[in-house]
Amino acid sequence: MSFPRLAGIAGMGFVVVLIVANLLLTMAGFPTPSEAASLDEISTVFDAGSGSLRLASALLPMAWLLATIFAVGVWACLRRDEQARTDPWSIVGLAGVLMQSVVFASVEATRLALISATQHDSDVAGLWGLYTALFGFNQVFLATALLGLSLFGLRTGGTARWHAGLGLLAATLLFVTATTSPYGVGGVNPLALFGLAGWLLWLVWIVAYSIILVRSAPEPAVRPGRPDAAAA
Repeated sequence: MSFPRLAGIAGMGFVVVLIVANLLLTMAGFPTPSEAASLDEISTVFDAGSGSLRLASALLPMAWLLATIFAVGVWACLRRDEQARTDPWSIVGLAGVLMQSVVFASVEATRLALISATQHDSDVAGLWGLYTALFGFNQVFLATALLGLSLFGLRTGGTARWHAGLGLLAATLLFVTATTSPYGVGGVNPLALFGLAGWLLWLVWIVAYSIILVRSAPEPAVRPGRPDAAAA
């Protein structure tokens, strides 16, 4: 299998893993960024739904691996011609994907620490504030990935204008939400729904990019028969 096709499949797999993980969080009663929740409610969710929360976190290492393969696939696939190789936006987009994986690993580590804190009657407020801050700031790296890879695709002709426009719109929504995330610590970010809309657009953007990668993958070359085989 060619790497562009593998990267396209990885992008679709990444979206599937994220959807499943978020469904598990929803079933466990985990509050969305736009929902206000008291510390008692947070403690109850982490104590009662620890199994689902752990399973959701266990899925995410696969998501980060798939996201990396997808991003490198976009970077490599669109850098085939000489002009694209010198375009710095590809590096911006790739860096955004890698950084969001690093930061979201910290988000998940904090979520697991919250499970331990609720089970051992430790301080929840500080960890929940840290979780909220990390989750909010992580959106700037999603915006960076969308900005870089959308402009890269647009400038090289690898993506349609509507696709690049979708990515830039999602990047704007996520960046605005990340900027206002400090106001969500200890409460609810007033622009949290912008972040949710940007995240959903990010998933659609990835699926569209994945289809481009699968379709652009070169067909495997047919190996010519051995000379001695023809003679036989």
